[in-house]
Amino acid sequence: MNLKNWFLSRKIIIITGAFIGIAATVLQKLGNPANMGICVACFERDIAGALGFHRAAIVQYIRPEIIGFVLGSLVAALLFKEFKPRGGSSPLIRFVLGFLAMIGSLAFLGCPWRALLRLSGGDGNALFGIAGLVAGVSIGIFFIRSGYNLGRNERTRPLASWVLSSIMVGLLLLLNFRTQLPTGAVFFSTEGPGSQYAPVLIALLIALVIGFIAQRTRFCTVAAARDVLLIKDTYLFTGVVSLVIAAWISNIVLGQFNPGFSGQPVAHTNQLWNFGGMVLAGLAFALAGGCPGRQLFLSGEGDTDAAVFVLGMIFGAGFAHNFATASSGSGPGVWGPAAVITGLIICLLIGFFMSDLSKKKKEVSV
Repeated sequence: MNLKNWFLSRKIIIITGAFIGIAATVLQKLGNPANMGICVACFERDIAGALGFHRAAIVQYIRPEIIGFVLGSLVAALLFKEFKPRGGSSPLIRFVLGFLAMIGSLAFLGCPWRALLRLSGGDGNALFGIAGLVAGVSIGIFFIRSGYNLGRNERTRPLASWVLSSIMVGLLLLLNFRTQLPTGAVFFSTEGPGSQYAPVLIALLIALVIGFIAQRTRFCTVAAARDVLLIKDTYLFTGVVSLVIAAWISNIVLGQFNPGFSGQPVAHTNQLWNFGGMVLAGLAFALAGGCPGRQLFLSGEGDTDAAVFVLGMIFGAGFAHNFATASSGSGPGVWGPAAVITGLIICLLIGFFMSDLSKKKKEVSV
């Protein structure tokens, strides 16, 4: 077995999941918010706040984990000669899907990664989010079976594929030097989740390792559910199960396991919108072809379409807080339910018109 195939073995995807689960709980112990050792959506939201895209003062911080995911994947792709500059697969639609994925994630208060980590920490509300995620992915599978396709991406000039990685280097410099402009930027929270973080170097190194191994193993929480439901393939799913079990055991060992529904950190108990928010997020991720972590890893290996999706999520985070669609510990934002419903309608329209269903409709009308 050569090294490339070795990374794609079931044993290594299990190790990858376990490493992510343990790493997340350790990062929490070292200072990251409770039940949020790693959350791609929340961390991108914090970066949006740090750059001033929203002014929710308690969630503003440049998270080195996001930087490490992209750069770790970049290193892996370069070493294994898988850095392939490519793009052009409906980038604007992917931007919209990233935007809507963030709207749904912030209605639930977490991405698929955090939903699993919240469950492993004892948060029962995560069960409704995970159920919504599976429901959203299932709707996405319906469209995939109906010929859904955003079009093939094509080889592009290398410069385009270095843009997001370059942005991450710039963010790392801003984090390191704590640049303060007359406008107040860069913004860093002094209280709340944004003020809680693990030591930068440790967080960055852990994220670099995760980015590296996740690029090699193709780790993806959404694809795990999709592959089980669509083609009965459990390769990625075993990695997800490994993540949950490892994080659960680690939380118990570290004294971070707190079972229940009420009083959970950065969570709410409105189960309708815990479920609904993740239906929207799951559907958007399925239509885009991967969870938020996977989008970062793809960006690192040169996929500009994935990079556009990432930027859509960051823009969506700014919108969610500026327009009161993001939830808080007390429940959904003022416009949260309306935003989730609108987002679902838009995703359904994208699924319909980018699949063969729209062609069938025209044939019937003729």
